[in-house]
Amino acid sequence: MLLTPATADRFVLSEVDHAFARDPYPTYALLREHAPLCRQPDGSLVLTRYEDIRAVMADPLTFSSDKRIDFKPRFGDSLLYEHHTTSLVFNDPPYHTRVRRLLGPFFAARTLRQMEASIGRMVDRLLDQAAPRGRMDLVKDFALVIPLNLIGDLLGLPWDERQPLLHWATAILGALEPVRSAAQLAEGNAAVEDAKAYLRNLISRKRAAPPRPEEIDVLWALIEASEAGDGLTELEILHNSIFMLNAGHDTTGSLIANGMDLLFRHPEERARLGAEPELLKTAIEEMLRMESPLQIGNRRTVRNTRLGDVAIPAGTYLHLVIAAANRDPRQFPDPERFDVARDPNRHLAFSHGIHTCAGNSVARMEAMLAFGKLLQRFPQVRPLAPAVRPHRARFRVIESLEVELGPEA
Repeated sequence: MLLTPATADRFVLSEVDHAFARDPYPTYALLREHAPLCRQPDGSLVLTRYEDIRAVMADPLTFSSDKRIDFKPRFGDSLLYEHHTTSLVFNDPPYHTRVRRLLGPFFAARTLRQMEASIGRMVDRLLDQAAPRGRMDLVKDFALVIPLNLIGDLLGLPWDERQPLLHWATAILGALEPVRSAAQLAEGNAAVEDAKAYLRNLISRKRAAPPRPEEIDVLWALIEASEAGDGLTELEILHNSIFMLNAGHDTTGSLIANGMDLLFRHPEERARLGAEPELLKTAIEEMLRMESPLQIGNRRTVRNTRLGDVAIPAGTYLHLVIAAANRDPRQFPDPERFDVARDPNRHLAFSHGIHTCAGNSVARMEAMLAFGKLLQRFPQVRPLAPAVRPHRARFRVIESLEVELGPEA
């Protein structure tokens, strides 16, 4: 239905259509101003104001990330349920704390410095491959390839075994969308099964031929910690590795694709960035704000609470619309304007509090290298057609974006 200020409180997230997926922001603006805690038919609430969402993210004792209750009706006793209730992001302390402690060293500054040169070489190779053609699909040939291979490197996956990763991620993360068909859920379950089988085989091979001590290998580190009695079970290792593979490349790929699409749609800001390349860091933060790769997060109240003047009973499921919070005029002056120099920029694209994305520094580094090298080498790159977006609401995804590279600088 077409919402108005008078009917904003009738919005139903589970009924959004493809037009909404292409451009949800006008709807979110209506909700933010006229129904900021919008009650859904199932009793859950859709939150759209920055202050409310940030407060929820900052209070894990009141607002739980554990999804065992919420995912059971959707997934039943399936592999999707097993995966999404075992991975890091959908859990609370102490389990969440234990997993983050084990993964933390791999996202530290020293490790990022080790990876930066290899990521730069990868970006250069991708541009070398595209240059003779003079064009590429910015998503499939560039934006997704960079983070997929970085996460593959982190987990020690052989180069010639990475082809299924994109399909697995699309099927498994796609199951989190508000509406999924039986066929899509079956595809997601099959992807979890295939990913688990692959990783079990890879772990067996690593045990037979362990990586060298100087190699960065998160999967092997988790195996060693487990065998020393200070780590995760095998099932926990499998599912957190799948989570890293999926989330690590899906969201970063979306950041790069959405960011270039923003530059194409705002030529004046693109020209400004070209004239002042030192603005790239703030430009990336603005891309994250304007087109947050994760658009909607979730929590459940574990005790009675309030947000503003609204009483919320224990057991209430909350949809945190990060995409709406990041355009809230109470927090961001002129929020609909794409400003590559915006500062400060306290967006929530990487969440906030204990669930701040563990890989946010990796994603930022990948984006700096991807945008920096592409725009420096091909300053006249332009779209050949509008970005193609699938029917997804939880994640801000571009399926295809064909570009002409233009002459090299």
